[in-house]
Amino acid sequence: MLLSELVARPELRLRVLHGSAADLDRSVRWVYPTDLPDPSRYLGGGELVVSGLVWRRTPADSERFVAAVARSGAAALVAGEAVFGDIPADVVDACRRHDLVLVAVPVDVSFGAVTEAVIGALSAARGDRLAHTLGRHRRLLAAFAGGAELADLAAAVSAGTGLVCRVLTAAGGLLAGPALPEAERDAVVAGFLTAGRLPVTVPAGPAGAAHLVVPAAPGTARATGWLVAAQLPPGSAQAGTDAVDAVGELAAIAALDRSRRREGAAVARPIADDALARIAADTGDRPETRVRLRQAGVEPDGTLAVVVLRASGVADPADTAHTVLLDALVGTGPAAVGVQGGDAVAVVAVPGARDAPDPVEQVLAAVHRLGPGLAGGRLSAGVSRPSAADALSGALAEAGHAAGLAAGRSGPVTSVRAGEITSHVALLAGVPDDVRRGFAAQVLGPVLDHDARSGTGLLETLEVFLDESGSWNRTAARLHLHVNTVRYRIGRVAELTGRDPSSFADRVDLYLALRSR
Repeated sequence: MLLSELVARPELRLRVLHGSAADLDRSVRWVYPTDLPDPSRYLGGGELVVSGLVWRRTPADSERFVAAVARSGAAALVAGEAVFGDIPADVVDACRRHDLVLVAVPVDVSFGAVTEAVIGALSAARGDRLAHTLGRHRRLLAAFAGGAELADLAAAVSAGTGLVCRVLTAAGGLLAGPALPEAERDAVVAGFLTAGRLPVTVPAGPAGAAHLVVPAAPGTARATGWLVAAQLPPGSAQAGTDAVDAVGELAAIAALDRSRRREGAAVARPIADDALARIAADTGDRPETRVRLRQAGVEPDGTLAVVVLRASGVADPADTAHTVLLDALVGTGPAAVGVQGGDAVAVVAVPGARDAPDPVEQVLAAVHRLGPGLAGGRLSAGVSRPSAADALSGALAEAGHAAGLAAGRSGPVTSVRAGEITSHVALLAGVPDDVRRGFAAQVLGPVLDHDARSGTGLLETLEVFLDESGSWNRTAARLHLHVNTVRYRIGRVAELTGRDPSSFADRVDLYLALRSR
């Protein structure tokens, strides 16, 4: 109901003492009768405050009351003339100073009549709006059930409300709607992740518009949730009631779409998990692994990169990391996403063109956006160098090592790319899997055969010896052996491999062979 509609009712004979025609176009959300000296704690904005002015003793009382009502965002003050026979001038002056619409109620008109008029109009309007909302919601649901895409539904709501509606992941991935400038997208996502309560209106930035942000699937962890961002018209600070209802309905449909996609990902995940298990077992170059990768969503004949995402401090870390990685990959291109060893892993297709967007960079940027919404949790990402399918086992090891390094850094979200790793891990990751396995077998094969026959533990002794930088005493202490036993075993390794562990060059060969298995 508008103030102008209330004032226009002839039976009430209301008089406007302060307020222009434009001021009377304000909407009335509710009516609140009061004679408290300061009713601000009970006002939420948009109310018609009705008062008999019983609180007034001096002009200072008028200033205090009117300032509190205006500060609370009330639509207008409706003051009765019964107590003073007329509205005191200090009340009128205070309303002018605070730009609060003031309406006088004649002595013979009861506040009950004013209240009844407002509530009756609001009830009728709400009934009409509810019928309209239900009809629109049914149409959206019917369209969704009929196979309409989320982008089509977002466009329909945008056309119906005049707002530009977008559906985003918490990581900023665009699921529906037109592209959003990066600065505005970051502001919207940050507002969603950090708001004390949702929905929230994210104010306009230096070069952007304000957005109404509504969660899809409220109650889910924000870092793995979706949101609807409705861009308000220039100069607008908030959306109208009908537009808010429509955006909420789109959010409900987005929640259904989110559930549907999650179910599809759950069906595809075992295929990706199987492919990753084969890669982890050094069979990334086998035909069946290639088939699995193709079934999981990525073409194995191109250039690939491996992304490992590790979550900690959250419920169900593997599932959380898997969901985050799926959302971070939105709009980046083909990928196979699964879980291996408790970490979420994506095998991502890397474009060959130099000017093409880097999907891995987009994924890392998306994951880093989630930092404000992790609530004490952590995400650590590691990325391998680009490689062919026959070197994916090494790439997976490299990405896992990078994720481990990232986990040692401070911050809610950390990441390490393979270019930052200057160790043997990076070197081995670029070597095809069959070459690595062949090198390990050639160097260590006699040792493995000897252990299999006699069970003497030569390989374990060699690993500890190299880890202890060739110290006989520390190796003996770790293995609970006599130093002479350690010397004997290392001597047998030298005989079987033809490599002397006391030689730096031979020690490097043995170390790399161990890491290539």
